[in-house]
Amino acid sequence: MDENELALKAVRVGDSSIPYLLYDGNGPTVVLLHATGFLPWLWHPIARQLKNDYRIIAPYYCDHRTTDPEMGGFSWLQLAQDLAEFCKCLNIENPYMVGHSMGGAIMTIAGGRFRVDIKKLLLIEPIFLPRELYTIQMRVEDHPLAGKSINRRNFWHDAAEAKAYLKSKALFAPWDEEMLDLYVEYGMMPSLDGGLELACHPKKEASLFMGSMSYDPWPILGKVKCPVLVLEGEHTQNKGFIDQEKAARAFPHGEYRQVEDAGHLIPMEKPNEVTKIIRNFFGEG
Repeated sequence: MDENELALKAVRVGDSSIPYLLYDGNGPTVVLLHATGFLPWLWHPIARQLKNDYRIIAPYYCDHRTTDPEMGGFSWLQLAQDLAEFCKCLNIENPYMVGHSMGGAIMTIAGGRFRVDIKKLLLIEPIFLPRELYTIQMRVEDHPLAGKSINRRNFWHDAAEAKAYLKSKALFAPWDEEMLDLYVEYGMMPSLDGGLELACHPKKEASLFMGSMSYDPWPILGKVKCPVLVLEGEHTQNKGFIDQEKAARAFPHGEYRQVEDAGHLIPMEKPNEVTKIIRNFFGEG
């Protein structure tokens, strides 16, 4: 593992600073944006296989802004604007983009609302909520995801205990082994109590979930003119709640594909398969 590749850089974006990982190369630029509460290091097994053919940039969206989940959290409209400014600041032009969950929704808003010129867009289980939810004022405890995340366990005595705990949970049990190790190493940090705690604090994760309700992306899907591939896990927990096939149809050049034997966290469960899908869809390298 190249530790230089896994060291965060940062770029000033307006009144904030966005950290990111860079896999520098001479090929086309690919921007990778992670899911809610996760981290750019989880792209490493994928980026490692692509870096010889692409220049890869993976921003970290956890705490580059300060907010309170009870006050609406991190607006995804603001985060999409941040992504648009991030691309300008790093001179990223006409990139390929891959977004997982929250990352997919934010990239879509950046393209449709803020006119980021995306070459091709790969959306892995993007969070496009049922439209009626965007009109509801909801408390954190009533939000199906924020209410859980704010109460997430946030202390382990050591890395071995943390990994054993993760493997005991249905959400993490199907993960690739290297992905679990990366999550423990980079998704956790020393706690003041002497053990480990989550690097993206549960309150910050809840703020990200609450921010999903601040902007309805459905009206702007038709403004994303580039080819779009929407992936959905066969066993995703979101099936029946988020209509990914409908989302794919809403894009002018959208395509839907189901990933067999996968849940919502497809990149963490099947990094090699995701790498192949990226290569085939982008068609370069």
